[in-house]
Amino acid sequence: MEKMQVQFERCKGCGLCTTVCPKNIVELQKEKRNEKGYFTAICIDQDACISCAMCATICPDCAILIQK
Repeated sequence: MEKMQVQFERCKGCGLCTTVCPKNIVELQKEKRNEKGYFTAICIDQDACISCAMCATICPDCAILIQK
């Protein structure tokens, strides 16, 4: 089950979420762009995610959802 879910079409790839993750498991992907042309955020280790919601809180586009 994914704890961190990114709504890819809302994400603008600003990278703010990558700076606040205490586990350093949020990165901007470099393979696939969304429809607007942005490389979006991804969680590289869902098992390590502690659902702290720091990434969702800082996201200016409300593109991140956290499941507990």
